Amino acid sequence: MKIIYTSVLFLGTVSMFYSQNTNDTISKESRIEEISVTGSRNKKRTVTNTPVPVDVIDIKQVSQSTGQIEVNQLLQFSAPSFNSNKQSGSDGADAVDPATLRGLGPDQTLLLLNGKRYHQSSLINLFGTKGRGNTGSDMNTIPIGAIKRIEVLRDGASAQYGSDAIAGVINVILNDRNQGFEGNAFYGMNLFKSPGDKDVVSERKIDGTTFNFNGNLGTKIGNNGGFGNFTVEFVNKDRTIRNANPEKYSSPREKFGDAKSQNIYFFGNIELPLSDGLKFYSRQGFSHRKTNAYAWTRSADADGNVPEVYPNGFNPMQNTSITDFTFDNGLKFKVADWDVDFYNAFGSNRFTYEIDNTINATLGIKSPTSFNAGGHSLLQNTTGFNASKQFKVLEGLNVAFGSEFRYEKFEIIKGEEASYAMYDINGNIVTPNTPQGLLVTNPLSGTTPLSVRPGGSQGFPGYSQAVDKNRNNFAAYVDTELDITKSWMISVAGRFENYNDFGSTLNGKFATRYAFTPQFAFRGSVSTGFRAPSLAQKYYSLQFTNFQGGNLVTIQLASNDSDLAKTVGIPQLKQETSLNGSAGFTFNTGKFTATIDGYYIKVKDRIVLTGNFSQDDDAIGGILADNHIDQAQFFTNAIDTRTKGVDVILNYTENLGSGKLTATLAGNYNEMEITKVNTSEKLKGKEEVYLSPRERAFILASAPKTKINLNLNYKIDKFNANLQLVRFDKVKLIGYSGADDYQLYGAKVTTDISFGYEFSKNFNLTIGSKNLFNRYPTLQTAHVDGNTESGGIFDPVQMGFAGRQAFARLNFKF
Repeated sequence: MKIIYTSVLFLGTVSMFYSQNTNDTISKESRIEEISVTGSRNKKRTVTNTPVPVDVIDIKQVSQSTGQIEVNQLLQFSAPSFNSNKQSGSDGADAVDPATLRGLGPDQTLLLLNGKRYHQSSLINLFGTKGRGNTGSDMNTIPIGAIKRIEVLRDGASAQYGSDAIAGVINVILNDRNQGFEGNAFYGMNLFKSPGDKDVVSERKIDGTTFNFNGNLGTKIGNNGGFGNFTVEFVNKDRTIRNANPEKYSSPREKFGDAKSQNIYFFGNIELPLSDGLKFYSRQGFSHRKTNAYAWTRSADADGNVPEVYPNGFNPMQNTSITDFTFDNGLKFKVADWDVDFYNAFGSNRFTYEIDNTINATLGIKSPTSFNAGGHSLLQNTTGFNASKQFKVLEGLNVAFGSEFRYEKFEIIKGEEASYAMYDINGNIVTPNTPQGLLVTNPLSGTTPLSVRPGGSQGFPGYSQAVDKNRNNFAAYVDTELDITKSWMISVAGRFENYNDFGSTLNGKFATRYAFTPQFAFRGSVSTGFRAPSLAQKYYSLQFTNFQGGNLVTIQLASNDSDLAKTVGIPQLKQETSLNGSAGFTFNTGKFTATIDGYYIKVKDRIVLTGNFSQDDDAIGGILADNHIDQAQFFTNAIDTRTKGVDVILNYTENLGSGKLTATLAGNYNEMEITKVNTSEKLKGKEEVYLSPRERAFILASAPKTKINLNLNYKIDKFNANLQLVRFDKVKLIGYSGADDYQLYGAKVTTDISFGYEFSKNFNLTIGSKNLFNRYPTLQTAHVDGNTESGGIFDPVQMGFAGRQAFARLNFKF
């Protein structure tokens, strides 16, 4: 088996890629290089001569040699500029890992499926997680078994692809194999060992057991090159528990760790020639994910508890159900030597919550212990075309242009009444702080008056209002590339978009590449970009009650179009805008390749969620009191940021003995600063509430300042070994008590190792370990009383908090 490369820009574990055929020739290796890539609509452009950095990651080969079974986590440990942390106690985010590129927001990276815009998740990150106030795409709705490769464009690309591409573009390419069956079975388990002197305890020595099976079938359709490729996949993952030792620490959570989940997938990729020059294609996707996660503990004497029902307190359980559909169809044909692609891309995401082992304390012993809390959904449909043509101008001119029309619909699904309401002793709905609420003094149970008991389902409040909103936008773009000489090329792109809910935007991009020698080249780009506010950010609202300092408070997360937001002077959301610049060098001698790319990203009017304003506020407190709301927070274009960084990727191959050694060193340096807080007119001077130091720290901690991957792979005959080291830099977070109260998570290195053996051309087995030396984030024992965001002994940072995992993967094909 011979190692070959599909890109000189590969990262981390991608250096383990290999061909199953021992008779591969150099010519075959060259043909693999000849693929059109994200960031260029020139079919003759390859990953080695693009003017901007593009990483091409062969997911099939990476997944066969590692213990990663989800796209987000696979990229987390492969691509230094990509970060995605497992969450715990973060409501819906426990089921969707927020992901960032170059430390920007989860919603500032555009996700494509075979070059077509992929829909976002309907989840907006709110509680206990990074990216608060942001939506984003859920890459884990796409099964690894269905993916041929992933292309990561690390450059602003709004002028080419539209909204959300400020940080870059991730393009997932589906399998297109037209014969045979391939699959694998994976089994992994976490082997618990406390990272400290029994600081952390678990319910079992072995937990987090994970089973994954996927099968991929390729078949020819007709005799003219048509094919069908179909994938089914099943994942069952048990929870991990990593509690603070109750004999040493007081913790607000008895159940802290990764959620339990069960996923099923079906994905199809079909291409069918209809006649000479006319081809039909269709991509279908379905995924369903059920997740079970523990919320924060309610103690026996908590105001949210009814002792007659839970004499020892309780741990609410959040059951989330995510159903995701994709249905893309199109025609490719020629018109006057123009290659035309006409398509319609449909996607939807539905997210619902069932809260178990909980209670509505205002109903006392009459309360149900399970509630349908409602949910949210997003629908997106994009219709468009792209046309491209090569012209004989100088050394070659490629012109592409196109148009898109997109329709989006966002819904909030109302929960059952008792999941959000507060009741008086007669069973009537009341609002805290109104006279009828305060007159209730006789509790149904316990010693706390009902007037100071929180209403709604504990652990996750139900949605009290249904929302049904939509919008549409029109886009037109042109994308050109000119090879002025055989050594020098330039690219110019422009895009116009009009949204019916906030107006128009025009963005442009210029990029160039100059090869000083066949081995050494300079590349760079400058562009403007934008991100349209999501429908969720415009229309999401939630009212819930919380108990603070002995008083029950009503907290209103007010939608941007609400009367409350308008009254307190919160402006309507507008687009985020960006200025991107990058410059770098590539060097390639065959055995050794190196790429160095520096970048600068300036973003204005980033949308975030403000802090809580109370009735004590001298500017808007009276308005909140008039509306019987104790505290309120809002979505707004609150901040400007500036990000600077460098990506470095070094790759070396050498024949060593009878085998081949491949070494890849990849690193990212990323520094972000918040340059301005943009308050509304009524709230000027209140920047510390608008965006507190705590919230600023979470934004700045979206990525560690440095992240370094070292991967070593040795292949000899039927045996291969892979070693990967990933170093995560330190992360600093701020506690609830101000800037002097902080959590510092020191730099950590994780070690992954695997060994593979081919028993035959149809079967190979890989065994290994993730996080071999059982590394955890720094123990935050001083903050375990609840001052961590997660309520546990760790925050969701760096490599996660599940510890060591042993795994085995059997790969087979027929």
